[in-house]
Amino acid sequence: MQAYTSSDAKREFGEVLIKSQVSPVSVTRNGKPIAVIVSEREYQDLKRQILRAKLIEGEQSGDAGLLSMDEIKLKARQKVGIDI
Repeated sequence: MQAYTSSDAKREFGEVLIKSQVSPVSVTRNGKPIAVIVSEREYQDLKRQILRAKLIEGEQSGDAGLLSMDEIKLKARQKVGIDI
């Protein structure tokens, strides 16, 4: 993962965006990591992975009660903050 200081990232923002399409880009301030910039595609993939993990966790918990699968998915999306 390539790293930029916050000043460099601000100055070279266009380049940072281009590089983030290939792999995540780390941004540091005062030598400490403060952010990671990823492509939209990678961000959506991460959200889907989280949703799948939460769905599996819910299915295995046995706490679903009488909810339909659609209701379970809706609740999982709401819990992880995914737009519906």
